[in-house]
Amino acid sequence: MSDYNDFVTVDARLVILRALTEQPDGRLNDSLLADVLDAYGHHRSRDWIRQQLRYLADIGAVKNTDVNGIVVAAITRLGVDHVERRTELEGVKRPKIGA
Repeated sequence: MSDYNDFVTVDARLVILRALTEQPDGRLNDSLLADVLDAYGHHRSRDWIRQQLRYLADIGAVKNTDVNGIVVAAITRLGVDHVERRTELEGVKRPKIGA
């Protein structure tokens, strides 16, 4: 992976975690996450988004559920802790203070 692709990927993962923390129940499906990522300039395929959700699940930041072919991601305590700067997850951009 190139440095630019790495930069985009770690940033998109943070965008995903932040979007999940903003939801009352901490969940969004992959279609809605595509819309959120598009708003932040990350125009990626649904497959790419699902790859990122699998990565985030592998490191314990989210829990994914397949609902009739749609992936629903739910943030975990570890994912929230990363967004709130209580811990640092490898492969996910570190949030800025106050952002």
